[in-house]
Amino acid sequence: MTMNSNLLRTIGAGLSVAMLLTGCDGLGKMLKKQKDIKYTVTPNPVEMHGDTVQFSVNGKFNPKLFQKKVTLTVTPVIKYEGGEKALKPVILVGEKATGSGQKISFSSGGTFNYTSEKFGFERAMRNATVELRAEGQVKSKKKSFDPVQIADGTMATSLLVRNDEKGIMAKDAFVKVVPANQSTHIYYLINQSNVRPAEMKTEEMKAINDFIAKNLGSIWYEFKGISVSAYASPDGETDKNENLAKDRAKSGSEAMMAEFKKNKDKAVTFGKSKEQFIVGTTMEDWEGFKSLMQQSSMADKDLVLRVLSMYSDANQRRKEIKNLSKTYTELADKILPKLRRSEITVNVDKKSRTDEMLSRLSVSNPDSLSVEELLYAATLTNDINTKAQIYRAAEKQYGSDWRTSNNLGCILMMQNKVSEAGEAFARAAKAGGSSQSAVNNNMGAIEAKNGNLSKAMEYYSKAGGSAETNYNKGIIEVRYGKYADAVSDFGSYNGHNKALAQLMSGGASSVSQTIDGSSEKDMAYSHYLKAVAYARQGNASEAINSLKSAIEKDNSYKAYAKDDAEFIKLRSNAGFTGLLN
Repeated sequence: MTMNSNLLRTIGAGLSVAMLLTGCDGLGKMLKKQKDIKYTVTPNPVEMHGDTVQFSVNGKFNPKLFQKKVTLTVTPVIKYEGGEKALKPVILVGEKATGSGQKISFSSGGTFNYTSEKFGFERAMRNATVELRAEGQVKSKKKSFDPVQIADGTMATSLLVRNDEKGIMAKDAFVKVVPANQSTHIYYLINQSNVRPAEMKTEEMKAINDFIAKNLGSIWYEFKGISVSAYASPDGETDKNENLAKDRAKSGSEAMMAEFKKNKDKAVTFGKSKEQFIVGTTMEDWEGFKSLMQQSSMADKDLVLRVLSMYSDANQRRKEIKNLSKTYTELADKILPKLRRSEITVNVDKKSRTDEMLSRLSVSNPDSLSVEELLYAATLTNDINTKAQIYRAAEKQYGSDWRTSNNLGCILMMQNKVSEAGEAFARAAKAGGSSQSAVNNNMGAIEAKNGNLSKAMEYYSKAGGSAETNYNKGIIEVRYGKYADAVSDFGSYNGHNKALAQLMSGGASSVSQTIDGSSEKDMAYSHYLKAVAYARQGNASEAINSLKSAIEKDNSYKAYAKDDAEFIKLRSNAGFTGLLN
């Protein structure tokens, strides 16, 4: 026998043994037919929600494919730049295989369903692939199947949520006009209406005259008119009291007019003509009588008040009270003289500094302004640095007022000075704002920006249900993957974040309208989100147009779009690839 014959015989014997082994365990047959195994993944591409990823895999084996003695271990693996992550495997077993696992029939085939555990998302996974790695085993013999890629990329669109938490500014109590009315009284003897000289020299009269002399004609005070109310005490006859009250109103007006006329400045006309006096009379001041009785310490106080409540007729009241002879004597001495009067009120408005003056002084001389003036002055400028300067000055001078620190914190937050803003809000809370909705909302916003979402939600719960707080909750709801709740939280705030929540909750068709109806419609990030929404709707041309607008405004979106799984179906589109190259 030749050497070649022996060699052929040896090779033939080896092949026979190999075929026998393959035929016995069936593993080789499965390897040859592995391309006939059908895998589908849901969703595809896989998606990130609430900072985690989870997906499901369905596998299908045709009849006579899954060999009876085989145990197949299928492991999903996430591959991304810088690493990979193997997930919990699923174990499938043939009809005669030992060990536990999901049975797959040889004769009829079968399916398996697998849901991965939730695993933490890493940003590199945006450009990831998901593949299945399978290993077959019969007894101690193991064979690796070819890896099968089942998904390309991870949709992480919720990462587009903007951390534009809304701060709540404390309101000022500044008013441009403050009533500064001045009042005085003229008292009369019983049944008389003439003004006694002594009544024009009382301390009360001196005070009103001093005010008039000092401020009449001042640019800070506006004198608007003079009200005169005259009264008669309810101890005379009703008809006489009516006439007496009218006479007292007239004499009181004339007396005050004489005081105004002492000002010889012809340019000052206020108070010098009777047309400026508004006169009213009360013929019998029963209400004044009742009020004085309630304030008195007279022995029969309750008895007199009972008479007033029992009788509404004036004559009957007088009769019953006069029957209380001792009491009536005390009334005539202590109560009734105070009712015989004219009340003169000079109606005056005190005007504030002008907006121009406040704007100038708030920067040049803030120490000259009140806290209300400073808080108001800060609202008169749109320059964020000037606002910060004014609030710093207000806090320095009025640090015990929580509003100064709170509003400074809001401006610092707008300047993205998160740490400084947090310190300012802490000072506001210490100054008495810890129970204020504004401070709690703002403290929550700082926690959210620092990534402490649960702590932020605690503050938001304390803050209540303002539109700003609900908006801030909505940002966290997007991060938690609670998109429908986020849409509700955003409420009437249209814009990017609400549109994102609508997109993620299945409302891609609402995105464009929500953005176009907002102040954010021209922002690069809004154009990018519209591109994503159009891509989900299969509108390639509008997706590319919107993406082009986003890149024109912010070129960084070109690189971002290359790795965005939202555009997987567009990667073969020439317009899309041309835009990104």
